[in-house]
Amino acid sequence: MERIKIEQHSSLGMLWFAGWLFTLGFLDLNFWRGVWAIVVWPYYLGAHFSPLLT
Repeated sequence: MERIKIEQHSSLGMLWFAGWLFTLGFLDLNFWRGVWAIVVWPYYLGAHFSPLLT
């Protein structure tokens, strides 16, 4: 009988979720922008910090 080993790697998902929540709070996004930020939250951070680079 073959043994099945199950591994859970939730640390990366938790890190992504924490970053997403930080983005929502830091950039003060409304609800729908927060939902959209699930997909494109790095864009919001880049758009916010890009004036600091110029």
